[in-house]
Amino acid sequence: MSAPRPGAHVLSCPTRWSDVDENGHINNARLVGYVQEGIYDLFCHHATAVRESLFPSGFLIARHEIDYLEQLHHRPEPLSVQLTVERLGRSSAHVVVNVCRDPLTFMRARTVVVARDRESGRSRKLSQSERRFLAAFMPDAVRVDTASPVAPSAAPPLRVPVRLGPAAPGRRARRRCRASAA
Repeated sequence: MSAPRPGAHVLSCPTRWSDVDENGHINNARLVGYVQEGIYDLFCHHATAVRESLFPSGFLIARHEIDYLEQLHHRPEPLSVQLTVERLGRSSAHVVVNVCRDPLTFMRARTVVVARDRESGRSRKLSQSERRFLAAFMPDAVRVDTASPVAPSAAPPLRVPVRLGPAAPGRRARRRCRASAA
């Protein structure tokens, strides 16, 4: 797999024959499932999250913004689901997820993940331990003092144009796999 950005959380995820739709490629809804598997792996299965009992009441997905970049076909090689934290809010983490198989990025998602309060079922403030944990997955240029309640949004929102037709002359026909755009 392509080397992910330093500090990225990476989940190796196989495609399944049952993920293929009538068009012969992996269904777009299943691609969202890979994003969710990566987020669940980071928040619930990462050794630090487990050891420190972070996110004891789980989390909520508040938003998905998705760019489908290439058609993905079932192959035996697993996908690389690469997650970085773009920004921390009072109760949320803005996570960039790239779904890749060397050398291509098939989709890029920006997902807002919110810490959940068990009693109310609503969002709650991130703990200092949770903030430190999530800050470790931020690119060095974006990482800020994790003690502050809200990190400034230093990076502009990630926007990737979706190409609908054939590549323009002189342009690369396929996108290369990278952990996230800076």
